[in-house]
Amino acid sequence: MALTTAQSLQPAGFTQSRLLQSLAVLYAGVWIWSAIAPVDRSDWLLENILVVAGVGTAIWVYRARPLSAVSSILLTAFMMLHSVGSHYTYSLVPAGDWLKTIFGFERNHYDRVIHFGFGFLLVYPVREMLLRKDAALKKWAGLLAFTIIGTCSGIYEQMEWFAAATVDPASGQAFLGTQGDVFDSQKDECLAMLGALVALLITRLAESRRRA
Repeated sequence: MALTTAQSLQPAGFTQSRLLQSLAVLYAGVWIWSAIAPVDRSDWLLENILVVAGVGTAIWVYRARPLSAVSSILLTAFMMLHSVGSHYTYSLVPAGDWLKTIFGFERNHYDRVIHFGFGFLLVYPVREMLLRKDAALKKWAGLLAFTIIGTCSGIYEQMEWFAAATVDPASGQAFLGTQGDVFDSQKDECLAMLGALVALLITRLAESRRRA
């Protein structure tokens, strides 16, 4: 099976793609695992409010404009990483503690990894959706995708604060995961944009080599 990309613009439908079916089953399994005895049930619920909306939107978008296999893999990878964070709470993920021990960090940086991953893993699918909407956007698709990622990152930080302050203040600190860093939100947004920039540069290099 060919691995479709934004450039090929030849995605397979869900019922015809074993890859997409496998990704759906894999993510469902990880999500169910994350729901079983999470470290903080209230935090898990907060973390999954946007997941439900996001998955529903993804299904609606896919029915209208199926994404490539590459975009589907990237989206699934991000959602799975998020599920791990929601199970443990981001500041207590074992992988983050392992990195903290290995590199001598002062905090658990799993949340930083996810914010970088937000940009790195999602900017390609966003760029692809722009290309599918209008081929004339190709010249500006990368810049627009980068802008969208930066904007969504900023909006998410505001929504995160609002949810923590109003929905369940008792779980606010676990949900925010600032770990005492007063500049946590700014660093998270910066990492999301850095991740998007790195992914766009890799995409540009790969497409240039493909045309050569």
